[in-house]
Amino acid sequence: MTIAPDVSEAQPDVADARQWVRILAEYREPSTWRSCTELLITIGPFILLWAIAWWSLSYSYWLTFAISLFNAAFLLRLFAIQHDCGHGAFFSSRNTSDWIGRMIGVLTLTPYDVWRRAHSIHHNSSGNLGRRGMGDINTLTVAEYRDLSMKKRLLYRLYRHPIILFGLGPGYLFLLQNRLPLGFMATGKYWLSAMSTNAGIFAGLAAIMYFGGLMPILLIFLPSTLLAATAGVWLFYVQHQFETTHWDDDADWQLHDAALHGSSHYVMPAVLQWFTANIGIHHVHHLYSRIPFYRLPEVLRDHDALAEGSRMTIRESFANARLHLWDEDSRTLVSFSKARALSA
Repeated sequence: MTIAPDVSEAQPDVADARQWVRILAEYREPSTWRSCTELLITIGPFILLWAIAWWSLSYSYWLTFAISLFNAAFLLRLFAIQHDCGHGAFFSSRNTSDWIGRMIGVLTLTPYDVWRRAHSIHHNSSGNLGRRGMGDINTLTVAEYRDLSMKKRLLYRLYRHPIILFGLGPGYLFLLQNRLPLGFMATGKYWLSAMSTNAGIFAGLAAIMYFGGLMPILLIFLPSTLLAATAGVWLFYVQHQFETTHWDDDADWQLHDAALHGSSHYVMPAVLQWFTANIGIHHVHHLYSRIPFYRLPEVLRDHDALAEGSRMTIRESFANARLHLWDEDSRTLVSFSKARALSA
């Protein structure tokens, strides 16, 4: 049973990240019943929609395709549950969380132990200019970009272009990059994680090919996987790539300040909030990652200061796709055009 926290004491200032950590610790305990329910109401419809989509192949390829696109929402939610497992937030037993996460990883094409390590590095270095490059989106400062050669500027612009980041990038990340634990190959645990996940994926695809041929892969597996991957990459992007995000040099960087002020509160309609497992409440998640996703709304309900912090609507978030460089003088993320104006 989850015990309701005591919110009678005075709330700290929204800027005081360290004091919030102590308060948020009261929300960390998961409910086994609730976690099992959330898992069942996610993986159950996912399997059912797969079956319906397969059945519909005999009637209409367009219907199959449409069902698979809808099923991407449940696949995205499964990834969010895997994410909670990686933080040890979904079950009180770390071992249970890990094995649930590993099994989900076959469906999300994500080797769980490799991803958990990379994501841990992200949480422990987010917003640190001296520790970029692992588990994050590559972001240069205006000064660094200015010092690049023309060729390297072009490559960075291509990397940050929406067609690459949200079009080609998600497919490359989940279909190809996740197959080899690059950066972790010296550790047997991560190699085993990647290879065992690959074995599970290839066994599943082989069974699909044997019983249904190529069409279930082309019209069910690929569309749902690619759409879920694109949505996931977009969510990760807007959670940290926004105008007033937080970056510091290593000497000035503070973990809790970067977590609270360098992560957005992405406000979505209730149905999208459900399918994304409240991951939009990212500033709270980064400040205390052991809170189960289904308890994050409790935090906002009990603490108005956090509910109003770093808010971003879906309409506002689209403008973030044009922000590419961190300006250390104004302490804002800026576009290439604004960077040129600053240089002039």
